[in-house]
Amino acid sequence: MTGPGRSSRRRAGRKAGPPAESRPAAENPTQDKPHPAAEAATGIGVTGDLIERLPDPPALAPNGLRIVALGGIGEIGRNMTVFELGAGSGASGPDGADGRLLIVDCGVLFPEDQQPGVDLILPDFRYIEDRVGDIDAIVLTHGHEDHIGAVPFLLRLRADIPVVGSKFTLALVAAKCREHRLRPKLIEVREGDRQPFGPFDCEFFAVNHSIPDALAVAIRTPAGLVLHTGDIKLDQLPLDKRLTDLAGFSRLGDEGVDLFLVDSTNAEVPGFVTPEREIGGVLDTVIGKAQQRVIVASFASHVHRIQQIVDVAHRHGRRVAFVGRSMVRNMQIAQDLGYLDVPEGVEVDIDTAAALPDDKIVLVTTGSQGEPLSALSRMARGEHRQINIRADDLVVLASSLIPGNENSVFAVVNGLAKRGATVITQQNAKVHVSGHASAGELLYLYNAVRPSNAMPVHGEWRHLRANAALAEATGVPSDRIVLAEDGVTVDLIDGRARISGKVPVGFVYVDGNSVGDVGDSTLSDRLVLGEGGFISITVAVDEHTGRAVSTPQISGRGFSDDPDALSEAAALVDKALDELASEGVTDAHRIAQGVRRTVGRWVAQKYRRRPMIVPTVLEVESAGQQLPRE
Repeated sequence: MTGPGRSSRRRAGRKAGPPAESRPAAENPTQDKPHPAAEAATGIGVTGDLIERLPDPPALAPNGLRIVALGGIGEIGRNMTVFELGAGSGASGPDGADGRLLIVDCGVLFPEDQQPGVDLILPDFRYIEDRVGDIDAIVLTHGHEDHIGAVPFLLRLRADIPVVGSKFTLALVAAKCREHRLRPKLIEVREGDRQPFGPFDCEFFAVNHSIPDALAVAIRTPAGLVLHTGDIKLDQLPLDKRLTDLAGFSRLGDEGVDLFLVDSTNAEVPGFVTPEREIGGVLDTVIGKAQQRVIVASFASHVHRIQQIVDVAHRHGRRVAFVGRSMVRNMQIAQDLGYLDVPEGVEVDIDTAAALPDDKIVLVTTGSQGEPLSALSRMARGEHRQINIRADDLVVLASSLIPGNENSVFAVVNGLAKRGATVITQQNAKVHVSGHASAGELLYLYNAVRPSNAMPVHGEWRHLRANAALAEATGVPSDRIVLAEDGVTVDLIDGRARISGKVPVGFVYVDGNSVGDVGDSTLSDRLVLGEGGFISITVAVDEHTGRAVSTPQISGRGFSDDPDALSEAAALVDKALDELASEGVTDAHRIAQGVRRTVGRWVAQKYRRRPMIVPTVLEVESAGQQLPRE
């Protein structure tokens, strides 16, 4: 319903009196008039060009709530949203300072092919790193890496930030923090709980997802009521009988939700997600018919999927072995907490599994997304120390393709097929269902919540736009639908959400033990090295005249197997040195630049390549001493 009746329902239960637009100016303290670019950027018609032109945000109004994503909007992964209450809103900290922060989720993004050598990508903490003392809590909606993976890195800035989440989520966080030698302050909550963290009054609601104990969080503040779904779907037959709390969402809608932050991942997909329990029948058929060894790859946190694999294996007289560090760790946690039921005698270790007949074992492994160091990837390359893929193996990828991982997954599938394995994926059998709500389910959510303002989150731009169209179809006015991306500040003031500006947000790369030391320029150099190779040129010149005193030495790495491939370049370098000397150039840096340009042009014309070219100029003094300079 989109008529007047729907509009009045959307505002039912609110105690705010007349709308902000109708109040006298003295009763309506707001920000100064917004910047034209910010004003134009609010609404369903916003484009990336408008967002690029956004100014720095103004000071937050005393009665305002600012929302800014440091990751997770405009991309899939590293979800992190900061909620900031304005000074003067009563949001005083323990030290009496005004202005407080609440963080919802703090996850990582996994690298793509264009980010060689990178292990993880973190949210950009610059916006909050000088205000970590103002953070009242980190609220975690669930335990997936793209929502919890960066928590240890944030706790390095302040170790005593309260970390709030469900039992299973906090167990995964605790295990992760032990690896980082951190002892976080954990606060366990469950659906139905309501607890304040500073001025943020948080209420938690059960939601379905592809991991146990997922939560949505309602945040009541002096500026209004915000509902954040986290990752969500509406499975009506969940294996754990834990339904998404639509009744609770509807109750919030009666109270009046000022801003609704909604998972966008599957907004383009029509209809409804297939119930998770239907996967069990497919797995039963696939594993039940198999006469060979079965290897199933799944997310290491998908306890419900793995429960079904264990049940099917047990039913067909097979033992189960968990493979991969994160799989072994997470399944042990799940068993300890009662989320995974493995019948006695069914689970065996990998050494015992190797001694069993092939038709008596199922290996459950990590690597469904083609992660290079995962167990399945190492099997596909023939590098796993304990498991060798054989020609009669059956490999089941019980997962979907996360955008950006396609090449890695296909490489693993091809590697397995090359070794003779039969590979079953979502493309040829219903071995996976999504953990995210499709369009039909999102419509249910909007109709239950009836928000005044909507903000699609958790998705790329195409997902955000599709979600925005659903919000508009259910009656949310187009100018109250906020399409933002990482770094865009959204201010909720007097019941109206508007884009107010943009703060710097980039990628923070983790490479080994280094965090933030690798930037885009370093990655660009790595790509050049990987694609075009490396050419080193060493020349010795008279420091007074700039003329060459010996033949240039040119060598390449990763450029060509032909030893004579660079032989022509020496004469060109000699000629370039003579021309520079005749022009009176004696500066080593300018000589190096000239040599680089000369060789670069020649390589581009002859080979159509762009290798990294590194010239070194040795200045020879009259006494014969050499001083290396680049």
